[in-house]
Amino acid sequence: MNESTPTHSSPRNPESPLTPVMKTVEGSSALDPLVGAADSVATAVAGNPTVRDLLQGKQVGHALHPLLIEVPMGTWMSALVLDLVGGRDSARAARVLTGVGVLSAVPSALTGWAEYHGLQNRDKRVAVIHAGSNGLATGLQLASWVARRTGRHGLGRVLALGGISAASLGGYLGGHLSVARQVGSRDAAYEDGTNGRAQN
Repeated sequence: MNESTPTHSSPRNPESPLTPVMKTVEGSSALDPLVGAADSVATAVAGNPTVRDLLQGKQVGHALHPLLIEVPMGTWMSALVLDLVGGRDSARAARVLTGVGVLSAVPSALTGWAEYHGLQNRDKRVAVIHAGSNGLATGLQLASWVARRTGRHGLGRVLALGGISAASLGGYLGGHLSVARQVGSRDAAYEDGTNGRAQN
């Protein structure tokens, strides 16, 4: 007697504790006034189509923002490592790395605002917190550089740690946009119609 083998569907992976949080952010109309202000900033930065194409990385086939963000994050993390294990002799190098990160955050931010164009409203709500976190991180790192420059190295380290924390939140939100929501400029040849970005 032949018995049919029962089929079992694969169990769903357990939901991350952060997933409900992100869904709440995406659906929060309380963020819409910030979205309106961000719309104005994005238009000022990348309203010109030629400028927007340049900042979005049309010439390389996909968004420049994920590439450029590596520079401030890398230099700030390197400065933090020197703060933790480098000793007094590394103070100048940590200050230089902090300053390079602040300067490189500017083009990274510009490319980020260019990416903001064309997003759905739910993605814009996440993006404004992402931008705010990165802006706070840059401000704290700038304050850290000033503190280091004036000899207050202990304060500079504390401010840098706060900056890294804010940048980490921004990085998580950026990852949510790029991976979970699949937003980001790319050559039309790569489009499959599944991304969360509004098509122009």
